[in-house]
Amino acid sequence: MDPRWWAVVVLAALPSLGAGGEKNLEAPPESWTQLWFFRFLVNAAGYASFMVPGYLLVQYFRRKNYLETGRGLCFPLVKTCVFGNEPKAPDEVPLAARAEPAETSPTWQALKLLFCASGLQVSYLTWGVLQERVMTRSYGATATSPGERFSDSQFLVLMNRILALMVAGVYCILCKQPRHGAPMYRYSFASLSNVLSSWCQYEALKFVSFPTQVLAKASKVIPVMLMGKLVSRRSYEHWEYLTAGLISIGVSMFLLSSGPEPHSSPATTLSGLILLAGYIAFDSFTSNWQDALFAYKMSSVQMMFGVNLFSCLFTVGSLLEQGALLEGIRFMGRHSEFAAHTLLLSICSACGQLFIFYTIGQFGAAVFTIIMTLRQAFAILLSCLLYGHTVTVVGGLGVAVVFAALLLRVYARGRLKQRGKKAMPVESSVQKV
Repeated sequence: MDPRWWAVVVLAALPSLGAGGEKNLEAPPESWTQLWFFRFLVNAAGYASFMVPGYLLVQYFRRKNYLETGRGLCFPLVKTCVFGNEPKAPDEVPLAARAEPAETSPTWQALKLLFCASGLQVSYLTWGVLQERVMTRSYGATATSPGERFSDSQFLVLMNRILALMVAGVYCILCKQPRHGAPMYRYSFASLSNVLSSWCQYEALKFVSFPTQVLAKASKVIPVMLMGKLVSRRSYEHWEYLTAGLISIGVSMFLLSSGPEPHSSPATTLSGLILLAGYIAFDSFTSNWQDALFAYKMSSVQMMFGVNLFSCLFTVGSLLEQGALLEGIRFMGRHSEFAAHTLLLSICSACGQLFIFYTIGQFGAAVFTIIMTLRQAFAILLSCLLYGHTVTVVGGLGVAVVFAALLLRVYARGRLKQRGKKAMPVESSVQKV
């Protein structure tokens, strides 16, 4: 292999390279086992230790035609996990369509919209601020001690998923849901990609600023369109290419003109860009797989429960194999502030998902997309105010171009819908954090 390629790989794995000569406050890793690339491989190996045996068991039961020949106490469990329970037509519970207001006043509708917008903004803006605080600042700092940073992104993913699982489970018990028919094992694929995308998202904050991460999420439409063109041979309208191009220009303007980060913030590095690319790739797979699973006529909350169930299993198992679960709990014991931040992160994540379902059900996907697009712009502004990120005039103009293009996509999609044309499917929003 060309030595230059080895150099690129090594530089990508080292977290010490910063833009503009700024020195990253994060201490250099104690050994090569602390590099993000190695930890990613260890996590992936832990998930594989569950996925591979599970996949082999599924194939074994299918080859043995266990659905027809199986007996015993384990039969209902195997049937649910491997084969599912396809509902018969008379037994199907129709999914709740978007709730049309029944003779409600404009004032009441405006209050509901304000409630949904406020809930989404508060949940995800708080989540974003805390995410940056947990991953980029020290805990327990004193006049004589710099404190210590929490570095295990997988533990944070587990904390978020546990509370989301509990909320979804309680919701499914209290509210009537469609009869579940999907084989449970199919959730594991979306769960695995969701855990990996969340890990990349948390880990990237060690190397890139929060505004850069937000813009990377906003530009996710570009790889989604490329994948649709190459894999599904999907055709797109002219306005879709135009908005994608505007997003690319805006992101480029921001990245190329960003001012130097203050010493308190991690600088943009090659590692951060690779992690952001991983986040976008895994998250795109999650959305597409969830869209396919909805063919089983499940509700969004059932999807939320199934994905979070496997996410908890994967992350708990991987943390136990690495011996990191107790270390995360001990860190929470040493720093009560970190424990409070982790709990609030989980609450914001779970409540935000419920607000997503309610907003889409009441007002549709277009209104929801506008609210979340504005939320991303507010998140960049709030992060710059709280954590001192510098944005030049050209960089600010690039941010404006990105969000103007996103709002243009929403407007154009709405016009297509009014004309009776088939618009692009709305991206699944079951798992965003």
